[in-house]
Amino acid sequence: MFSLVRNRVRTAALTLSAVTALAFGTTGASAAPAPAPAPAPAKQGPTSVAYIEVNSNSMLNVGKYTLANGGGNAFDVAVIFAANINYDTSTKAAYLYFNENVQRVLDNAATEIRPLQRKGIKVVLSVLGNHQGAGFANFTSQQAASAFAKQMSDAVATYGLDGIDFDDEYAEYGNNGTTQPNDSSFVYLVTALRANMPDKIISLYNIGPAASRLSYDGVDISSKFDYAWNPYYGTWQVPGIALPKSKLSPAAVEIGRTAQSTVAYLARRTVREGYGVYLTYNLDGTDRSADVSAFTRELYGSDAVYTP
Repeated sequence: MFSLVRNRVRTAALTLSAVTALAFGTTGASAAPAPAPAPAPAKQGPTSVAYIEVNSNSMLNVGKYTLANGGGNAFDVAVIFAANINYDTSTKAAYLYFNENVQRVLDNAATEIRPLQRKGIKVVLSVLGNHQGAGFANFTSQQAASAFAKQMSDAVATYGLDGIDFDDEYAEYGNNGTTQPNDSSFVYLVTALRANMPDKIISLYNIGPAASRLSYDGVDISSKFDYAWNPYYGTWQVPGIALPKSKLSPAAVEIGRTAQSTVAYLARRTVREGYGVYLTYNLDGTDRSADVSAFTRELYGSDAVYTP
């Protein structure tokens, strides 16, 4: 029934040759806390998540879908895809990097992010490897992990975001003389990030070496995540992390590419088996109300309405 999709189309976010290197801290908006959202119409059912490829699509697309019955948001969490973890070969340190499209979204938070937050939609920044050897799983000291955690929490504070999403792909551990994954790195990183932002979202795209290294020296970081989800679109796979069902998405779909029958089946299974999250990827700027309705009917008992 499903096709296993492992190679997602993310080329523009993953190369340095096509963009100007913009390290966090060299440019950006002044600190601006997210506005308190207006009360959204009541909606019962799983949390729906939309990853947006900002190299080619607008974050505002997430706010264009409401439920025909009751008018609530079709989506609850919008993920900016993606910032990167890069590696400075001179300082031998990881740093948070925004390509020109991610930087544009952040610099224009007033028009790209705040409208979603005012609707009650949370906006999270995904962080992804960038072929340079730096990743979440190979910090060699607690100090180095904490320093990168601070860069991420500073970005959340500066741009008024609602949290951070970890996606441990494309790091290419070992490049530029970097080390291979170790057991302590991700534990130190997530522990520091949660201490820095106790009330923000931390989510896990359940893939890569980091996802299988959630405990070290008696510390298990599973409970520090708000959500974890299956990374393979068109499939059902329960993330291997000790979180309650309410925080897990075994379903994952790519809007416009996963068959609507599969989208609906995975949504029905989500409800039937008592899971609390439903993951979608690659919402674009065209009217995808048929694709979105395929899961909102099952999750919320309502079609989705698209308003340009």
